[in-house]
Amino acid sequence: MGDYEVIIFTGNVSNASTFNKIYIKLVGTDGESERTHLWSCVPSFYRGAVSHFIVSCRKSLGHLALIELEKENQTLVPNMAWYPAKVDVTSPEGGKYSFPVYRWITNSKPHYFREGAGLCQSTVFFSRLGRLGLMGMLQSNKFNCIEDIKQLLNVHKTQVSEYVSKHWKEDAFFGYQFLNGTNPILIQRCTQLPNNLSVTDETVFPDGQHNLAEEMEKGNIFLCDYKILDEVESNTINGNKQFLMAPLVLLWKNNADQLMPVAIQLKQKPTKDNPIFYPSDSEYDWLLAKTFVRSANFNLYELNAHLLRTHLLAEVFAVSLLRNLPMVHPLYKLLIPHTRYTLNINFLARMLLISKGGTFAKFTSSGGEGALTILRRSLTSLTYTSLCIPDDIEECGLKDVPSFYYRDDGLKLWDIIHRLYYHFSTLAFYYKTDAEVQEDTELQNWIKEIFQYGFLSQETTGIPQEFSTMDEMVKFVTMVIFTCSAQHSAVNSGQYDFGGWMPNSPTTMELPPPKEKGTTTEKTILDTFPSVNTTVHAMATLWLLSKESSDSIFLGNYPEKHFTERFPLLKIKEFQEELKKLSADIKARNSRLDLPYTYMDPEVVENSVSI
Repeated sequence: MGDYEVIIFTGNVSNASTFNKIYIKLVGTDGESERTHLWSCVPSFYRGAVSHFIVSCRKSLGHLALIELEKENQTLVPNMAWYPAKVDVTSPEGGKYSFPVYRWITNSKPHYFREGAGLCQSTVFFSRLGRLGLMGMLQSNKFNCIEDIKQLLNVHKTQVSEYVSKHWKEDAFFGYQFLNGTNPILIQRCTQLPNNLSVTDETVFPDGQHNLAEEMEKGNIFLCDYKILDEVESNTINGNKQFLMAPLVLLWKNNADQLMPVAIQLKQKPTKDNPIFYPSDSEYDWLLAKTFVRSANFNLYELNAHLLRTHLLAEVFAVSLLRNLPMVHPLYKLLIPHTRYTLNINFLARMLLISKGGTFAKFTSSGGEGALTILRRSLTSLTYTSLCIPDDIEECGLKDVPSFYYRDDGLKLWDIIHRLYYHFSTLAFYYKTDAEVQEDTELQNWIKEIFQYGFLSQETTGIPQEFSTMDEMVKFVTMVIFTCSAQHSAVNSGQYDFGGWMPNSPTTMELPPPKEKGTTTEKTILDTFPSVNTTVHAMATLWLLSKESSDSIFLGNYPEKHFTERFPLLKIKEFQEELKKLSADIKARNSRLDLPYTYMDPEVVENSVSI
């Protein structure tokens, strides 16, 4: 039994007090305390108060990393926001910890705060390894069997990661992820086979019941082409050269409306030692081919769909906003909530994740120089059409693909933002004519710098260089808000869900693909997987990047009141009601699905790129 002395400092600011119940949980490298009610016979959490409590634990919690604070609303006590400034804790061993808070707590949800010395949350992930008796696995270089990987999943499970661990080998789930996984922007309807993929009716449809020409005519053939990864210099991890492929994946929508892979070529150039794999090949040949695709997908989406198309673009939008628009400008008021923490999180990403020797270089096959190559190539393929989900879906031929929940939810969110919140409403309140848009020099400077510095003045991107009409401005602003909120949620929030079970999304591959068929065994696959140490570091990072922030602000919520006029405030309320309705519709649909798609539910979509 050990007693932890807890000191709560309530901020000395107006209305900081609360009479609601306050609970705390201490989280350390060796365990967690019980959720403890901080009770006192006198009011404790009034403005400027310094309140002392004892939290008793059956054993030492090790090094404290986090605290969880929760304010419980009571029936007979008014719900009162609380503003804690910080929490100091002294352990039974005499260790002293300080947890900066400085946040309003307004709801009854748990809020998490890190120890001020900066112990990374991934340390908590590693502590869970220790509590499960799995730290010894880190001394191993390779997984001996799939059961070893299953033990790692016990460190932290989600509903989706458990589903993935059971279905990752299935062709239907492999195809599903191109629609509703972490990279739903790559797939395109195929109307003509690429010249570098030589397949025949007999190899793709060995049962003779279908042929490629007819299926393409019906719109049932799809292509995922990873050509951006072609001949990218792969990383070296722990002294071992890693392997990154640039696959072509052909998919077929079958009569059951499932998207099924029917051919995989792992390199762009067709040669004798680059065989095309089919579902009719041996179990392990086909499984290894799909696994190489999933590894390539991880490396491409993290750098293209995630880093470039949300984080870095959001930074461009934010910097131009801060440089060109004054705080009283209506567009500043509209967009500033969608820039929250973006510059901070991108600074940390540059310093810790994608820097030379950073975390990304330690567990991915594209880490290092390869990542820069992928970013450069991705930038050249970036277009305005691809950033506007209605245009992108149309251009890729995906309007009628079944069970495409990213598209369904994304189009509805885009429409709500465009139609209700902006089009002929909030912005129209300030701009009555196209001429007023053209004459707003601050607005024109904002879009000019985005084109010049964000898209390097490349006219081929289709990005506007100026706004001539209301419609042009409204569409671009809709794209900005959608990118910073919904699109980021779609490509960020599922990272651990789909990558926590490593075989479904290996961050690197440690052996090259087979040059001929019939040589792959289960041991080959285990040897090709990333090492145990690499896998654990990747899992810890994905877990951290997928965690919801303790002070998240979700789409439609605006704690800072920038608008004062009645009309825009009314439109914000209408916007919030539309988001609530969409959230309810998504939940109703998800209740009928074996695997719910939640990433564009407005209740979990943050206003900005903040993690």
